[in-house]
This record gives sequence, structure tokens and C-alpha cells, in this order.
Amino acid sequence: MRLSQIVPSLEEIYGGPSKSVYALSRAFAGLGHDVTLFATDPRTPSAQDDGRLHVRIFRRGWPGGLCPSPALAADLRATPCDVVHNHSIWLRTLHYAHLRAKKARVPLVISPRGMMSQWAWNHRRWRKQLSRHFIHPGALEAAAGWHATSEEEAAEIRALGFKQPVCVAPNGVAAPSPAEHAAAQMYWREACPDVARRHTALFYSRFHRKKRVLELIDLWLERAPDDWVLLMVGLPDDYTPAQLETYVMRSSGSGRVHVFDGGNRPPPFAVASLFLLPSHNENFGLSIAESMAHGVPVLVTDTTPWSALNSKHAGWCVPWEDFPTVLPAALAETPAQLAARGALARDWVLADFSWDQSAGVLAQFYQQLRGAPATK
Repeated sequence: MRLSQIVPSLEEIYGGPSKSVYALSRAFAGLGHDVTLFATDPRTPSAQDDGRLHVRIFRRGWPGGLCPSPALAADLRATPCDVVHNHSIWLRTLHYAHLRAKKARVPLVISPRGMMSQWAWNHRRWRKQLSRHFIHPGALEAAAGWHATSEEEAAEIRALGFKQPVCVAPNGVAAPSPAEHAAAQMYWREACPDVARRHTALFYSRFHRKKRVLELIDLWLERAPDDWVLLMVGLPDDYTPAQLETYVMRSSGSGRVHVFDGGNRPPPFAVASLFLLPSHNENFGLSIAESMAHGVPVLVTDTTPWSALNSKHAGWCVPWEDFPTVLPAALAETPAQLAARGALARDWVLADFSWDQSAGVLAQFYQQLRGAPATK
């Protein structure tokens, strides 16, 4: 099939989708499909061909937050396709995908990428209503199908009243090479010497209020023992690293929490004994899966799709209300106990979550939709 995949940006600062959509597109190409991946960028446009994968990046116009790009729209119109798959909602790129699918009379598939949860739907709700009616009018209703990365996200889509078919295809994950692990470990021990001297819990995600960043700092300072340190590495969003460092100092937590900008740095999993993400909601939580692929057990909220952690003894997935009790219990486990949980976590995610599996499931979904009525 000829697949047009659209994502607002491949820039690292936009978190999970910037990595996952590229990896998924590579997997499609590896399965023999012709894939064109479209994205925007505020800087110089670029084009790269890698076998059957063609990456096309176009200049982002104003206002940048909506990702308008007439050049992307024009190239998308000129690219033959059998399926148009847009990753994200509320942005202008979805409008381009909708128009292209309608013109070509091919299925439009939408990946909301976490934007269908009740928390996300209600966060700045007025902006989303404007986007739905003026930024990409009619696109959500015109979708031939939806792509969810978990059963929980599929349920969220249906709960909002959308009746189109939903394909559940989780993100993939890969284990780091020994060289990557060693290089990351060396980097972070030099950047933050405390992680070489103390047990380290890791937060690695965007610094967004959805992640309960400030609440995690407060809980850590209240409940964590002194022989542990919290390493917070993330991309600036609602908070900058400097703002969080100031918050830590004002809370008398200096030396117990270290905050770093995650841009252009290796993932810090190699120095962690436990991963923490008390998010209000995650449609998948790529950093959770990546942590487990590195052999690090996780403690997350039950508003992420990882409830199987508990039965697999690979970590903890609990309500936020239980975090104050479960966190100190997890930190009280011995290094051997945590390592054993991490080994179970690694075996699980590497066996069940691969990009080839996800691409194969989605390719079958595309074929089914191609026999359905064309996009309105």
C-alpha cells in the first residue's frame, strides 16, 4: 500500500509522538509498504529517502502552535496514497489530511495520541472546541477509523460518541545495546554525580501539569528516604527546569531532587533503579515501556494503560490516592528485589510490544477500511 503518515513535528521537544510515528513509519516500510512521512518544522525544510520510507519536512507557518504549512498541504495533495493516517488532533495538519483523504477517496485514520481522555478533552476545552470547528472542521466525523495505542484509549474514543472502527495497536519498544547503556550511564554519572552515590528514582517525560510534576516533588520530599535521589529529566512545557529547581529549593529539597532539560541528552534509564510517572492520563506512555525495556521497574498511576504491571510483578500501577503509601514501600525494596522486577518488566515488553507487530495490525486495519465507504 501507499501510505501517507502525517505528524505535526518530529522535533524531540514534542515528546513521544515525535519518536513513535517515525518508528512506526519505518516498520511499515520494512513490511514492504511505500510510506511518505509528512511533518512540519520552524526551520529549514528537508527531505530524506530510506528505501521505501520517504520523510518530507516542511516549513511551519504562523501561528506555530497550530502547525500550518501550505507547502505540506500541497505536497500531500500531490503524493499518491491508498490511506491517509494523521497523528494528533486540534492542529491544522489534520485538516490537510482530511482534505487529501476526501479528494483521493481513501480512508482517513486518526491517532489522537492521548487527546481523547476526559482530562485532556477538558483541559483548555474552549480552544479544542474552536479547533474542532475552525482548524479542522468535520475531520473527526469524517474519519474512516481510529488508531488507539491501548484498550483504555479505545474506550475513551467510544465514550466521546465516535462510532467508527477503532484499531488497538500499541507502540513498540526496543532494548538498548550494551554500548548505548554504558554511554548513557557514564554521561549521567558525570552530569549528576549524586546518581552514582545513591539509589535513583527517575521521572522522564514532559514537564507538563498532566504529569503531576509538582505533586511528585512534594510527595518525594515528604515520603522518600534520604538514601534515594529523584532525577527529573524532561522537556520544558508548563514548567522549565529552572522553575522546577526553584520550586525544589523553596521546598527545602536541595540535593534530594535534581532537574535537567532532556533535550539532546541520552535517556537516563541506565542510572535508575525505579521509574515514576504519576500522570493524570497516558494513552500509552512510551517512556514507561522504554523504562521497562531497560530493565527498570515502574510505579505509575492507574490512569495509564499498565494495570498488568501488578499481576506480572514488574512494578506497580495504582490510583494516585495510593501513591503516598506505595512509593515508600517500593523504595524500601532491596536492590535485588527491584532488579528482579525490572528483569520481568524487560522480558514482558520486549516480547509483547514491537513496531513490526503494531505495523502489521494497522496494515490489516487499513485493508479492512479500504473496503468501507470513502471519507466524507
